[in-house]
Amino acid sequence: MTNLYDFKAKNINGKEESLDKYKGKVALVVNVASKCGLTPQYKGLQNLYENFHNKGFEILGFPSNDFMGQEPGTEEEIQNFCSTKYDVTFDLFSKVIVKGSDKVDIYNFLTSPETNKDGAGEVSWNFQKYLIDKNGNVVKTYNPQTEPKDIASDIEKQLAI
Repeated sequence: MTNLYDFKAKNINGKEESLDKYKGKVALVVNVASKCGLTPQYKGLQNLYENFHNKGFEILGFPSNDFMGQEPGTEEEIQNFCSTKYDVTFDLFSKVIVKGSDKVDIYNFLTSPETNKDGAGEVSWNFQKYLIDKNGNVVKTYNPQTEPKDIASDIEKQLAI
């Protein structure tokens, strides 16, 4: 069966990385955007990262311009926005397509009924979140309006804190 670690993605600086570097860690994969009503969730995501990173938690932010052009910036502009406005230190990747026939492989994995039994289906909007267990499997999908703080107890369970 496919898991998160089977994929590669370009980081925000354009360098391709294997996602197997997250093996054994709990991860939250989020499609992000800088000009969305939900953009302030960056602050909550960063808080989650700061609270759980030293316990084996990672956040993978994938900028996407798929929803009403709400991520129009270049990778450099996205990175600058995230670091200066929200002090983001979690991993950001290059802009990707997260819905439709051209979506990137990782989003095919995240949205497939074979790998995401309870939360399969197209990404509905910016800031949809996917919780990944230590084995690289999707364990839960959260709708875009779910505040990051409301995911903390599920992260704790996956980390077995």
